[in-house]
Amino acid sequence: MLEFKTIALFLMTAVAEIVGCYLPYLWLKEGKSVWLLIPAAFSLSLFAWLLSLHPTASGRVYAAYGGVYIFVAILWLWFVDGVKPSVWDIVGALVALTGMAIIMFAPKNT
Repeated sequence: MLEFKTIALFLMTAVAEIVGCYLPYLWLKEGKSVWLLIPAAFSLSLFAWLLSLHPTASGRVYAAYGGVYIFVAILWLWFVDGVKPSVWDIVGALVALTGMAIIMFAPKNT
């Protein structure tokens, strides 16, 4: 059960971070409204708060989170940017998720 909670929390964290970065991108690169910076700031605050909810050392959380971020970014590439991931994108995301699982779920001495 802990594994599912951890993964769900990481997924929500990744979406919050990507949205928090994507909205300023829309303002800067696509000429969208500056008002997008308000939900972007909220989203990035949510991202930081969600990372703080993990009950393990912060460095371990940050390292493992990176694997989930990569996976969610590839999904974003596909569903938001409309670019179908290559086989290598998918393989890379699976390798990153494997790394996350090893870091978070392998037996620990401390």
